Amino acid sequence: MTPDVAPLADLIRDVADFPHPGVVFKDITPLLADPVAFGRCVELLSEPFLHLGVDKVLGIEARGFILAAPVALHLGAGFVPLRKGGKLPWKVESESYSLEYGEDRLEIHADALQPGERVLVVDDVLATGGTASAAARLVARLGAEPVGLACLIELGFLDGRGKLGDLHVVSLIGYQET
Repeated sequence: MTPDVAPLADLIRDVADFPHPGVVFKDITPLLADPVAFGRCVELLSEPFLHLGVDKVLGIEARGFILAAPVALHLGAGFVPLRKGGKLPWKVESESYSLEYGEDRLEIHADALQPGERVLVVDDVLATGGTASAAARLVARLGAEPVGLACLIELGFLDGRGKLGDLHVVSLIGYQET
């Protein structure tokens, strides 16, 4: 049975032309401010991965941190931040990727994941798939196994899943049009 996510979707507001003209930003702060909705979101993002032996949950900066940390606690796993370039204080591995409105780079501490660990990637939005794909490549480069991607929102019209191969993707709220 598919869970009713309409109450969650009702708490997401559209902000036109942010961060760039033509982009409709999905603002999740009203959802995060509602403790019942936020808790339900964490449960729904965690449930499909409860029995997959997740060792680490990797949260993508910045809103992915907010979702990934409680998902990690729910799964009994560690939390690993995946940061934008230049923000981590120790040795890093990095990966560049394309956004729907530019390019960027992600970094992870070189010792954040151990070979063989099972890693769930969490972010707020799956758009073009560039960020999630870069995260999965970093996980694999460190010898760990990406077991899935959990995200609150999926912008289906941007076909981000197409860049993720056979990675198991769970998204709670899908948008098929801009």
